[in-house]
Amino acid sequence: MPPSAAQHDANLARPEWTGARRIVVKIGSALLADRATGMLKRDWLASLVTDVAELVRQGREVVLVSSGSIALGRHKLGLPKGPLELEQSQAAAAVGQISLAHAYQELAAQSGLTVAQILLTLGDTEQRQRYLNARHTIETLLELRAIPVVNENDTVATAEIKYGDNDRLSARVAGMVSADCLVLLSDVDGLYTAPPNDDAQAQHIPLVTEITAEIEAMAGDAGTELAKGGMKTKIEAGRIALGAGTNMVITTGKVMHPLRAISEGSKVTWFLAKQDPVTAKKRWISGQLEPRGTLFVDAGAEKALAQGKSLLVAGVTRVDGNFGRGDAVVIRAADGRELGRGLAAYPHGDAARILRRKSSEIADILGYEGGPELIHRNDMALARNSRG
Repeated sequence: MPPSAAQHDANLARPEWTGARRIVVKIGSALLADRATGMLKRDWLASLVTDVAELVRQGREVVLVSSGSIALGRHKLGLPKGPLELEQSQAAAAVGQISLAHAYQELAAQSGLTVAQILLTLGDTEQRQRYLNARHTIETLLELRAIPVVNENDTVATAEIKYGDNDRLSARVAGMVSADCLVLLSDVDGLYTAPPNDDAQAQHIPLVTEITAEIEAMAGDAGTELAKGGMKTKIEAGRIALGAGTNMVITTGKVMHPLRAISEGSKVTWFLAKQDPVTAKKRWISGQLEPRGTLFVDAGAEKALAQGKSLLVAGVTRVDGNFGRGDAVVIRAADGRELGRGLAAYPHGDAARILRRKSSEIADILGYEGGPELIHRNDMALARNSRG
């Protein structure tokens, strides 16, 4: 057993699962599409949606990251087996996405759920303005008790669609929404010391506390024709998720009710983050982003920040710099003390126009509806000496 892994009681669900409030679940193509026929595995998907409904009833929030559009679309278009050209993959995705979205919508309705389709690319998670737009949309849907179903926007890809896009995308989404847990449903029940189909002596690794070179060496390649992500991309997803403070679990999806199985203590591999999502995000904001501007605030806003509240436009007295929406800015008191840093919800020009204004005036000034926060508390890292 490698030093970065340890055994745990497989009969009990870990607190990282039972205590997770916001969960992202990635579903692979091989689980959704029948390998022989290319048809949707409707009964299996229905069992998964039932699991999601149960989590929602428990007060949890769930985001699904779903593969499957290309696998389903190629069947409908009669495309041959084997690798597809980029244009063929895009055409298959365009056709398959309609069927997939309809299936989610119909099955969710049977469980009293509303689903929403979100098409993203990795670029949407890397450019800060698009990142903020996507995150706010997903978080608004969750507040409204809808289930976002995210898929890679394959139809607008400009490079070959590579293996594991949705593994990595699910980890980016988990970080984007500060998820407590990322579930990768796979065709294996976790990480092994060697590919279990090739090596009868392969040992299951139940717990990983650090992704070392030894752990990376255990990862294999893509396992099936329909599944684009092998264990290698799942380890890469784990690195992204853990860096964002999100715990990750790899488990088999080749059972009915796979999320319920986790609750019942099924065999899995847990990857444990060393910090929670909020701490990880604040560390990223405070130490890894180059500030593009400065916001000066009045005494009332300084007091509100110390109480853990958002920075409202009404409390900002001056805007310096040339920043865009989503850029990092420094927050300073009237006397110049640094109070913290955060991500601006408005570009500098719009921010300057709405200083000291009430939230009810913002739409008339800017010509569009905007929130009263110039920096939301979730997008802010305060300096130690500024906390009350």
